[in-house]
Amino acid sequence: MKILQFGKTGQVATAVQAAAREGVEVIALSRADCDLENPEGIRAAILAADCDLVLNTAAFTHVDPAEARPDEAFAVNATAPGAMAKACAERGLPFVHLSTDAVFDGLTDHAYVETDEAKPINVYGRSKRAGEQAVLAHPKAVVLRISWVFSRYGRSYVSFMLKLAREREVLKVVADQFGTPTDGEALADFLVSTAPRWAAASADDPVFGLFHFANAGETSRFAFAKAAIDRDPQTKARLEPTTQAAFAEPAPRPPRTPLDTSKLQAVFGFTPEPWRVAVERTADRLV
Repeated sequence: MKILQFGKTGQVATAVQAAAREGVEVIALSRADCDLENPEGIRAAILAADCDLVLNTAAFTHVDPAEARPDEAFAVNATAPGAMAKACAERGLPFVHLSTDAVFDGLTDHAYVETDEAKPINVYGRSKRAGEQAVLAHPKAVVLRISWVFSRYGRSYVSFMLKLAREREVLKVVADQFGTPTDGEALADFLVSTAPRWAAASADDPVFGLFHFANAGETSRFAFAKAAIDRDPQTKARLEPTTQAAFAEPAPRPPRTPLDTSKLQAVFGFTPEPWRVAVERTADRLV
């Protein structure tokens, strides 16, 4: 089983490489290996690859800079995955792409399901929604929406909060933004273990399409941070709740974007772990 992966150093990209097991080879391409703003280069890389599946873990994930650099955000988050999906269709390869809860406006009283209308409120979300549409126009395409990804790799929300809590006396954390954290390492294990199933499936198999992948349970940014920081005996910071508005960031954030994973569970038989258990385990590995 050979997976061609766009993205090499990000959280999920690194976790997928770490999750590769006997019989699975991950060929990871960095942006130096393949320019994500060059659709023809992307197509050439896929057509020339010896692989059974293509996975895109690369993205323009900087929410605030995206407001000032929309062309770049759309090139990487929409045009590039569309080119990947089209090239995969030429070869009859399955293509798996990661999207985000930021495609929703956050004005909800329930956990979002895949059929809920996407209404992104910032450039990042709009670029990712355009990417979803470009990818799902092709056969054997999978889009997994994920949210608030954390892991022991790179700079995640967990590692960042642990770092700040050791450096500051008072740490103000947003308490009015709610969602479902996603364990990047559990996601990587799922991607690697499911790759053979995608590779063997016909285009009309229900394993293709749009899915939500996240841990079980909803939480606030504040409770998310506290769950991690409470695991560190060297923490000196006192946590104080604050509001999203207090940060006055360039890009608006959706206030509530929990993801319902019922479809994922029904199709793949995957049961997400409670978010707190996963966060505490990750924090324990980092402190």
